[in-house]
Amino acid sequence: MATRFGYRGYVASRPIMGSRAPQHVQNLVLRDYCSQRGMHYLLSATEYVYPSCYLMLEQVLDELPSLEGIVAYSLFMLPRARERRAAIFERVLQSGTSMHFAVEALSCATTADVARLEDILRVQFAVADQPVPAL
Repeated sequence: MATRFGYRGYVASRPIMGSRAPQHVQNLVLRDYCSQRGMHYLLSATEYVYPSCYLMLEQVLDELPSLEGIVAYSLFMLPRARERRAAIFERVLQSGTSMHFAVEALSCATTADVARLEDILRVQFAVADQPVPAL
């Protein structure tokens, strides 16, 4: 079995839940998250700006056999479609690695973690879909 080394960063070039964070700020957050946890941070892959595009995430997932895991800027960078998220989580779990979400200080390494993350995502998406009340 090949030696696994480090955690590949994953940042966004498009808004996350309607807000933008500059890529250099996202990378600082990842670097700090990894430093606090003794994780070796590898340079980040930056997702394309196009909505619902996850090509760079797919490339990082393809790297999992040589990585200890992935550290993403935010949980809310993941696809909104539950099936797509399930496929991502399955790849992480099957590879024996982990996926971390720096802003939320959450991680995914077990099926229990997946259930917790899915609960958080479903609540956030339900709240985001509610109309804003008029003043």
